[in-house]
Amino acid sequence: MSLEDTRANAQQQWQALQDSDKPVILVGTATCGRAAGALEVLDVFRDELPRRGIDATIVEVGCLGLCYVEPLVCITKPPRPGICYTNVTPKKAVALIEGYLVNDDCQAGMALGVLGDQGLEGIAPLLETPVFKHQVRRTLARCGVIDPSNFDHYLAHDGYAGLTKALKVGPEQVIEEVKNSGLRGRGGAGFPTWRKWQLCREAPGDEKYLVCNADEGDPGAFMNRSLLEGDPHALLEGMLIAGYAIGAETSYIYCRAEYPLALERVRMAIDQAKQHGLLGEDILGSGFNFHIKVKEGAGAFVCGEETALIASIEGERGMPRSRPPFPAVAGLWQKPTIINNVETLAGVALILQHGADWFAEYGTEQSKGTKTFALVGQVKNTGLVEVPMGTTLRKMIFDIGGGVLGDKPFKAVQTGGPSGGCIPASLLDTPVDYDSLAAAGSIMGSGGMVVMDEDTCMVDFARYFLDFAQKESCGKCVPCRLGTKQLLDILTDITQGKGTTEDIDLLVELGEAIKMGSLCGLGQTAPNPVLTTIRYFRDEYEAHVIDKRCPSGTCRALTQFVIVPETCTGCGLCRAACPVEAILGEKKATHEIIDERCTRCGACREACPFGAVTVAEAKQDKQLSG
Repeated sequence: MSLEDTRANAQQQWQALQDSDKPVILVGTATCGRAAGALEVLDVFRDELPRRGIDATIVEVGCLGLCYVEPLVCITKPPRPGICYTNVTPKKAVALIEGYLVNDDCQAGMALGVLGDQGLEGIAPLLETPVFKHQVRRTLARCGVIDPSNFDHYLAHDGYAGLTKALKVGPEQVIEEVKNSGLRGRGGAGFPTWRKWQLCREAPGDEKYLVCNADEGDPGAFMNRSLLEGDPHALLEGMLIAGYAIGAETSYIYCRAEYPLALERVRMAIDQAKQHGLLGEDILGSGFNFHIKVKEGAGAFVCGEETALIASIEGERGMPRSRPPFPAVAGLWQKPTIINNVETLAGVALILQHGADWFAEYGTEQSKGTKTFALVGQVKNTGLVEVPMGTTLRKMIFDIGGGVLGDKPFKAVQTGGPSGGCIPASLLDTPVDYDSLAAAGSIMGSGGMVVMDEDTCMVDFARYFLDFAQKESCGKCVPCRLGTKQLLDILTDITQGKGTTEDIDLLVELGEAIKMGSLCGLGQTAPNPVLTTIRYFRDEYEAHVIDKRCPSGTCRALTQFVIVPETCTGCGLCRAACPVEAILGEKKATHEIIDERCTRCGACREACPFGAVTVAEAKQDKQLSG
């Protein structure tokens, strides 16, 4: 049977599923769902439905992006459209079965939205909810909708149509199509994808390689993992197209071993592609041979850098190499090699499926298309979002993300992972694209975005990520190995009350030297959190070194908590939360913190619902230190 016939059958089966008279139940069982208890919820449906004599179809799907309300269950009970339910527990699953499937009460109180254009019994369409209204889901379009283990589900949604087109038009036209789309590398650097491919294709030598970087080592980033778990064939199709364009027959997916579900889904997809003649020799009778191998990484952050990644695949220690020559000319085993990340390659599949003009409908002049981000930290709607390039930080954090947790004032957002910069509230209207973020002192990175509120100490925040970068440094070059250690030592001294005003300028001087002198991207971007926090929050550094005070109350050595008498109601919650009995006071009377006993843990401030526990002002701290 030809691929076109197989696709036609798959589309018929998919349509039959949509038109089924039986209820269809989608359960999100990606890593985020599983962490919240999705597998237990799945077991309830599998056990309870047969016991009650209910004939329904249960489908495991990937992450829909709504990590803050996992586990997610979507139920379609004909003739009604599907309804998306959130925070589903085993007990709530029984309530859905009893209340909706048996008694026809749609349980609106548990619902987030309707899967369709029209609302239902007081439930708004899902795409009209704030978290989805401003998104444009293209890379993530199938995640949370299809069964990632079902080859036919991918095929029914234009799957491998891009590969078919690529094999018809030839490698040069494929590169031209990617060029016209304006696709830039989604791994962070933003280098034009077509240009790398062209360099590799024109490089001398018959043996060339393609490598997919699925390492994703940024803390708080999970875009690639979710795509691999929810739509693995999108990556394989993009790799096939890229391999065909550059003339490679062998490729690798480099994925960290900490992603067991992603690896399982990828290996399953590879086996399915082989069974259908989409991997191996003479693919679809075109004469094109292509093989994909999976290489599990050990979790080293530096292996996200392409030359260190190459060394790891070759069986060596993951350490970067000097460039030039660049991998496109001399990479894996000194052969021309292209390294693209997961989202870049999935974008290639979309471009060949739908065309360059379709892809470039969204975005800015220099940053085309959409981009996925992991929105985490002190934001209400944590999870995955996909927006057009050029969408402002304000829209992402407040319109899509719902704003800051507890409605506290927004302070800053870090983009680009541990090597990214911190952008303050005054720059919330900055468009999220490669050039605008660079102008603000940050980077796009792979798409991690950490939101901070007023309780975040920017000095300690910079110290935290510098600590991460310093530990992940491979140690090959002196600026990174010793420079990041010196930066960390200075930051640690400042947070412990040992810093001086000269240290602030020294941090800037040292940070700039590390950026210029380091061998790879890790060292070149490691100082970004330090430099941007000094650039935008220098007053906090000065408070630490001059007033010996941490304004946010994070650095214990520089913090004294006090209770504001005018605000205290005498409820006793702070006293109950204190682990060392450092708070005195009768019920309904003003309480007091005994500073000599206080360990500066901050439990009292977290427990107080009235904001009566606060950080002492500088004058008080000076008196204490004096």
